[in-house]
Amino acid sequence: MSFTVLIPARLASTRLPNKPLADIAGLPMVVRVAQRVIGGLPAGTRVVVAGDSPEILQACQRHGVQAVLTRVDHPSGSDRLAEACELLGLGDEDLVVNVQGDEPLIDPALVSAVATLLRQRPQASMSTAAHPIHDLADFVNPNVVKVVLDAQELALYFSRAPIAWWRDGFAQGIKALPQPAPLRHIGIYGYRVGFLRLFPTLAQAPIEVTEALEQLRAMWHGHRIAVHVTPQAPGAGVDTPEDLERVRRLFAA
Repeated sequence: MSFTVLIPARLASTRLPNKPLADIAGLPMVVRVAQRVIGGLPAGTRVVVAGDSPEILQACQRHGVQAVLTRVDHPSGSDRLAEACELLGLGDEDLVVNVQGDEPLIDPALVSAVATLLRQRPQASMSTAAHPIHDLADFVNPNVVKVVLDAQELALYFSRAPIAWWRDGFAQGIKALPQPAPLRHIGIYGYRVGFLRLFPTLAQAPIEVTEALEQLRAMWHGHRIAVHVTPQAPGAGVDTPEDLERVRRLFAA
């Protein structure tokens, strides 16, 4: 199955300036991400960094990673991906998977699974992933996004609230997890390129604004999202200097 992996990378970051170029065991982080994905996918799978600066392109080129230069003023990551699709000449029926440039621990098998599920669900415009929640603190944490699925592995809703709501079990407060285990959303996305071109033109949805979850815009406009459920959580991304040091230690070991 053919698909393209797009890795958006921009230098601006309030918590970790120049994050894509942060050194991890001798390589820029965005190069680490690309190499990890390339090493775990079938030979010939196209992996492309969509950068917003010549410095990112130069870092990629020095290490044999394909990259394209996109505008610096995109309002969202999906806009940057849509421009990258145009630069690469991808067709509307092509599939792309968005891997964030700050996830050097990403599992390539998860990338492949997200692409495969989208291919298997023609009624879906997007795909993503989730894993079971086993920690009560994660279930009630509004920074942990939850998702509820239907029988076809299509998302019914994403929320920062504890869903699904266990009517009888939560009568005296949230003291235990419902069964089956609720699902935590993992921020990796597959797209049909035609939808990716359409998405930035769609009006924001009221539920998107309320929950601050961009994927709800797709659902509000009638598009379906297929969800691959993996048994364990993926490796954590890099958002802060502390995250960067943790990942550096892992690579050093």
